[in-house]
Amino acid sequence: MRCAAYNRAVKRFVPRAMAALMVCAVCGMAQTPASPPVFPLKDIRAGQKGIGKTVFAGTRVEDFQVEILGVLENLGPRESIILARLSGGPLANTGVMQGMSGSPVYIDGKLVGAVALSFPQSKEAIAGIRPIEDMLRVDPLPARAANSRARIVVASDGSTNPRLEEIATPVSFAGFTANTLEHFAPQLRQLGLDPRQGVSGGGTPAGGLGDPRTLQPGSMISVQLISGDLNVGADGTVTHIDGDKLYAFGHRFLAEGATDLPFARSEVLALLPNLASSFKISAAREWMGTITADRSAAISGVTGRPANLVPLEIQVGPNTYRMRMIQDRVMTPLLTQMAIFSSIDATQRALGAQSYSINGQLEFDGGNVRIDDVYSGDIAVAAFASAGVSSSLSFALQSGFDALKLKNVKLDIGAVESRTQQQIVDVIAPRVARPGEEIEVTAMFAGQNGSETARLVRYRIPVGSPAGPIFLTVSDATQTNLVEFQQAVGTPQKSPQQVLSLLNGLRSNTKAYLRVWRNEQSYTVEGRDLPAPPPSLALLLNRAQAGLTSTVTSRGAKLAELEISPGPGLVVTGNKTVQVEVKE
Repeated sequence: MRCAAYNRAVKRFVPRAMAALMVCAVCGMAQTPASPPVFPLKDIRAGQKGIGKTVFAGTRVEDFQVEILGVLENLGPRESIILARLSGGPLANTGVMQGMSGSPVYIDGKLVGAVALSFPQSKEAIAGIRPIEDMLRVDPLPARAANSRARIVVASDGSTNPRLEEIATPVSFAGFTANTLEHFAPQLRQLGLDPRQGVSGGGTPAGGLGDPRTLQPGSMISVQLISGDLNVGADGTVTHIDGDKLYAFGHRFLAEGATDLPFARSEVLALLPNLASSFKISAAREWMGTITADRSAAISGVTGRPANLVPLEIQVGPNTYRMRMIQDRVMTPLLTQMAIFSSIDATQRALGAQSYSINGQLEFDGGNVRIDDVYSGDIAVAAFASAGVSSSLSFALQSGFDALKLKNVKLDIGAVESRTQQQIVDVIAPRVARPGEEIEVTAMFAGQNGSETARLVRYRIPVGSPAGPIFLTVSDATQTNLVEFQQAVGTPQKSPQQVLSLLNGLRSNTKAYLRVWRNEQSYTVEGRDLPAPPPSLALLLNRAQAGLTSTVTSRGAKLAELEISPGPGLVVTGNKTVQVEVKE
């Protein structure tokens, strides 16, 4: 009796329990949706209908309609693009917008690709769709390799001819002065960036990493190059998410190959229709992960992984600007230069007599580079000051040593509304001297209002010096550094310490430098001077210099170098040379 009752209960309970477990399993699967299947390029036909996904307002992903027009085969090297007409939402008014790059397109629930190209100034929303097969080849964990910056362009006989090209990535600059963008616009456009102001809310995304589940295909993201008191970000759309891997844009951003760029979830504040190219106005809200690959078909990255950013602090008078920027051989020096220029431009006047002192350091894994210079003039002084720091940073980063990974940049900029400049106007020295004799050399400097300053230095002609002319050149730091810097650029550096030593050895522009030299061959071997070597050794060095892998460079033989200070805090400019005949 008892067994029969038990069996009947089991028969009633088990089916219900199994059904409940199946429902739970289905619910669990619904909570973690599987990636949609791919709609292959070979099955694309004209007339097919699909839907696209993007954000038109806030963070809500909305649908728009897609009608396939055909396939443009071999538009680029082994690349084909799907041509489609877009409709729905605001697209009839805006056309294909900047910021839509990466918007996914589906046919029958299968992922076709991403909106990636458009016809500028077109009256219709006709777009090029990058096939998803091409995008998925961009591995989020790629091997480092060079990447081309070539862009897909069709039919461009003149500026008014229609051409299908990658949708311009709106790169927003927040916190920068308008003068900064105007000054650096040519450099930015050479890098393929379209600088815009007022298309981003600026500010720093919330600290820490947000929940990656808030992202979905069609969400908008912002790839940040620098964030903090100054911001540079590029907006686009997520195409596909596979676990912690993310694919977006449908085209290159900087064409950097392997990268380490932070990206944030972005919110659309407004849409701005424009006759040339409409775009989204957005604001980055919270960090989500890192873009690790930037190639022709897409950018890709991983969520939940923070990027390695470099702290940058610039103090100008009472104002302190704090930022974090990316680590990149090309972009980091440029971003630093722009930040310095903008910080000065926002705090000080742009025209009139002015002087800026820059003190601080560039901190690398393998050591530091000291920054200590003064710049003075009436116009473009901020440009010279920012370029001076940027050139040292660029040389270190492009030397290729892992130990020269940048850790921190901290600068203190002082400003004086007057010119503190001294011009080298003359050098006075005896016309004839003998070996062992000490000669007096007078450098003449001219300042403001015609004031003149004379500085005397002494130089002893070495005992045993051969008869013949020697030259005494008094020049500023820029010209003196340039000689050695040009040699360093053409000579492979052997170690990080050699790079740091060269940069820390650059002369300050608050002094003049007397260079004593002969018109004879002198050589630099692996960063060390070798003046006037014996003829047999010079023959060997000349042969080495002709080799393709030589680290030997030649120049006039420097006999000595002496510092001349016209006064504290004064900027020296100019160059003068005199000849002294050495007679036995």
